[in-house]
Amino acid sequence: MEEKSGLKTALYDIHIALGGKITPFAGYLLPVQYKGVIDEHMAVRQYAGLFDISHMGEIMISGPDSLKNLNFLFTNDFTNMGDGRVRYTLLCNENGGIVDDMVIYRFSENKYMAVPNAANRHKVMSFLKKHIFGDVVLEDASDSYAQIALQGPMSRAILTKLVDEILLPQKYYTFTSGVMVQGVECIISKTGYTGEDGYELYCKTEAGPKLWGLLMDTDNMLAPCGLGARDTLRLEASMPLYGHEMNDEISPLETGLGFAVKMDKSDFIGKQAIIDRGAPKTARVGLKVTGRGIIREGCPIYIGGKQVGISTSGTHLPYLNAAFAMALIGKGFAEAGSVVEAEVRGRMVPAEIVPLPFYKRA
Repeated sequence: MEEKSGLKTALYDIHIALGGKITPFAGYLLPVQYKGVIDEHMAVRQYAGLFDISHMGEIMISGPDSLKNLNFLFTNDFTNMGDGRVRYTLLCNENGGIVDDMVIYRFSENKYMAVPNAANRHKVMSFLKKHIFGDVVLEDASDSYAQIALQGPMSRAILTKLVDEILLPQKYYTFTSGVMVQGVECIISKTGYTGEDGYELYCKTEAGPKLWGLLMDTDNMLAPCGLGARDTLRLEASMPLYGHEMNDEISPLETGLGFAVKMDKSDFIGKQAIIDRGAPKTARVGLKVTGRGIIREGCPIYIGGKQVGISTSGTHLPYLNAAFAMALIGKGFAEAGSVVEAEVRGRMVPAEIVPLPFYKRA
C-alpha cells in the first residue's frame, strides 16, 4: 500500500498496530478512528478514551518581560495568574480577527508555555516573533513533546493506578510539572477538548510510546480514540474550533468568546479594531435539527425565507443521538426557540435554536 505523505508523531507505529485508519491532518498522519467514531465517542462519555494529540504546538515564552508580552500579545489578562494555572486566550490580528485560540501555562513569573492549534503553529510563531519586545525568548518546542489526552469519567481512577493522587492537578485548568509516571517525566494538566473530566499529559517525544503503553495497559476498558471522536465530542460540548467558529476575519466578540477578552487592559493587539467594529452583529448559536438531515458547515441559515447566518460545524452527535450544528447568525435573530431552516444541498432542513452547550457533564 502506498504510504501517505506527512509528518508522523512518535505514536504513529502504535496507531498502525492498533488498526488505526490514518488520514492527513494539519500536516501530520493521524488516526481518524480505530473501531469506529461512535464507539470511541461513547467510550469517552461513559468510561475513558486516549488520544494522541502530539500534533499540537508548544511554544515556550521566557524571560523578565514575559508577562508584559503576554498581556500585549493576547486578549486575556495574565497579571494575576498563579504558577500551575492554565488560561484560555485568543491571539488577534491588528484588524481584530482571530489568529488562533490557545491555552497558556504558567510555570513561573518568567516562564510560560502557549499551546496553539497544530495547523496554526507556524503562523502563530511567526506572528509572535514579529510582535515580541524587550527581554523575552520565544522557542518553538513542539517537536520536543508528545502530548496524550486521557478523557472521560474514569480518567482519574486510571491515572491514579500509575501516579499518586497527590501529584495530580485537582482543579480544572491547573497543572503539575515534573511528575514521574513510571519513569516518564510529565506535565499533567486538568484540561481537555471533550466536555469530560480528564487530563492532558506532555512528555519528551521519545517517551511518548512508553507513556501511551503504560496508560493502555492500566485498564482494558480504556479505548484508543481518533480525530473523528475528538471532533464529535468537542461539538457535542459546543467547543469552538479554529477554521470553523473562528478565523482571521471574525472577532472573538462575534463568536461568543468575549469571556477571554479583557477590554479593560491598557492595550493588546487588535483591541482598537474590536472597539471600532462596535457592538457585535453576530452571535454563535446552537441548532437542533428537527427535520430529516444533517446540517454540516457552510450551510446558509434562513428565518422566514431570509438568510440570517451560516452554519460553522454540524453532524449527528452520538451521545445525544440527534443531529446538531453551531452557526453564526445575526444578533437580532439569535433567540432560543426560534425556528430556522438550513439549506443543505438545495433542500431545506428545519431546525430550532437551542442553548449552548448541547452537552454538559453532570
